[in-house]
Amino acid sequence: MKTALDKASHAIQRRAVGAIVDVMVNKFDKDREKAYKEILDIIKQFWGKNFTDEAYEKVLSAMQDPDNKWMRYINRILDETDKNVAKVTLMNLGFEAFIRGTKTIRKNREIYNCNIPWLILFDPTSACNMHCTGCWSGTYGHKYSLSFEDMDKIVTEGKELGTYLYMLTGGEPTVRMKDIFRLAEKHHDAYFALYTNSTLINDEMCQEVVRLGNITFMLSIEGTPETNDARRGEGHYATVMNAMDLLKKYGIVFGTSICYTRNNIEAVTSDEFFKMISEKGARFGFYFHYMPVGNNAVPELMPTVEQRKYMIERIRYVRSMESDIEFYPMDFQNDGEYVGGCIAGGRNYFHINSAGDAEPCVFIHFSNANIHDSSILEILQSPLFMAYHKGQPFNRNHLRPCPMLENPELLQKMVHETGAHGTNLESPESVEHLCEKCKAYADTWKPEAEAVWAIQTHKVPKYENYAPENKTVQ
Repeated sequence: MKTALDKASHAIQRRAVGAIVDVMVNKFDKDREKAYKEILDIIKQFWGKNFTDEAYEKVLSAMQDPDNKWMRYINRILDETDKNVAKVTLMNLGFEAFIRGTKTIRKNREIYNCNIPWLILFDPTSACNMHCTGCWSGTYGHKYSLSFEDMDKIVTEGKELGTYLYMLTGGEPTVRMKDIFRLAEKHHDAYFALYTNSTLINDEMCQEVVRLGNITFMLSIEGTPETNDARRGEGHYATVMNAMDLLKKYGIVFGTSICYTRNNIEAVTSDEFFKMISEKGARFGFYFHYMPVGNNAVPELMPTVEQRKYMIERIRYVRSMESDIEFYPMDFQNDGEYVGGCIAGGRNYFHINSAGDAEPCVFIHFSNANIHDSSILEILQSPLFMAYHKGQPFNRNHLRPCPMLENPELLQKMVHETGAHGTNLESPESVEHLCEKCKAYADTWKPEAEAVWAIQTHKVPKYENYAPENKTVQ
């Protein structure tokens, strides 16, 4: 853990980088290209030999190209973002999480011989004011909440390990906005991203977010008014549109959270949809494959094999230079290659529910550790999390990364061998019941995933955060 000398050194670094960022943010309106180069130089300084001269020149060349799609994208964000939001985002998400935090995390993975996450996801409350079809959260009710002290403990101990990004879900996290603002103010060097249904976003909330600068939102939306409201309830689409208008008005960077199902997949990936949310101010989006989790799940909502293959091609096309859509989508299930497969179990992230149970993934409701009686490090060294650590990657084909959805026999094995208990807060579900819903899907997807993987070109990673015996890069 951090010594007094470490803390003093960190404080000095943050002040120095903060002073540079202050100057750079002011330069964005005057000499943006110079400001970009100064940011690149800071990255090079901290990463040293891990940021090669070749990579430096490649990024610099892109920065100097006015026709580069992603430079237009970044410039658009800067033009629309409040200066304090821009400054704090660069400091907390850029310097603390991406640069300094990543180095600290990699060091601690070697020290503690376990997974150390880049982000932690937690639920401030189980309460939600909506009841979306097929979602487990809406059935929980107002039964459980993490106290402010619980959330403070999570962030304090997480930062000790190098984790500076925290995502909040639920339930509906904005129900606890007073405590979240207090948390963000105390941990002014961390960054907080809230998955929200948008219903409670208003002017007062936006004004406080601008003042703090270290909070962003991912708004749940599922395509057209018809496809969205069919699952989320009448009038929800209009509520999201209003929230987007408010966030854009106040210069708050925000994204979207989209669950793609058999029924909405075309609606949430059309050119019209991407361009609409981009014009509304959304700059990035997380796409989540529908998971048949919980006793009230609707397996019929799971995408077909052909739809999943379509998603692989579609999301990568939108991110390519061939597309004129200036929006950055990420696919939680199909982008496994870029993060080395399953990121759960603390490898890059894990989840703490509103009762304090530490779960390997937001979709895996099993645990053998709780934040009320374990530290973050003890959670990461608990039997179930160590089983994840020793088993990752669960499949070398990263189009089949999940130990539940694509390799259900592996999740059952880990749960039984570690004695993990179910943590579904409303209606407990056995691991056999959960995985049985995935078996037919896994069997059908396997040959298709193998065929797609075989024709793709795959880069050899320079860094793998697996257990030493599972690494291919030495």
